[in-house]
Amino acid sequence: MLCVSDPLFFDARYTTIKEQHQINEDIRDKEVRVISASGEQLGIMSAREALQRAEEEDLDLVKISPSAVPPVCKIMNYGKFKFEQAKREKENRKNQKIVELKEIYLSMTIDIGDLNVKAKKTMEMLSDGNKVKVSIRMRGRQQAHASMGVDVMKRFFEMLGGKAVMDKAPKTEGRNILMILSPAK
Repeated sequence: MLCVSDPLFFDARYTTIKEQHQINEDIRDKEVRVISASGEQLGIMSAREALQRAEEEDLDLVKISPSAVPPVCKIMNYGKFKFEQAKREKENRKNQKIVELKEIYLSMTIDIGDLNVKAKKTMEMLSDGNKVKVSIRMRGRQQAHASMGVDVMKRFFEMLGGKAVMDKAPKTEGRNILMILSPAK
């Protein structure tokens, strides 16, 4: 149960329907531009008149554009409107592709066979639409020869054969060498 002292109490996700749109008696403007349920403009009238018209049709008066002068209100079935809006949002979330950042570890002394296996795995990740972070961790004396690690990274990128685009070129950052790849269009 949320209380007023809880920070989530004022969070937008927890607002009620009436706080998202002003409906019926909550509309306190003197004049409003009214649109009928069929979509035709009924003109500018007082909020009371508009509410009376909505009640005659057993529908709700909803303020859809509060920033306009005068505010625009529409006569509609608000419950049906909210249901369809929620349905559209759910559909949009379902169709959204979430891009993940996967990681592949290489070493400075990696052999060609192992490099082929890593390249094949990277191509699978890229074909799924994910970005791939390729990293090499340098140990001990390897830090003095960071250019060898960058060469391994460049050779690895060439093995991918144009199926990847380099978002971030191989760069030494402390003990690591990092490169970020994304799928080619």
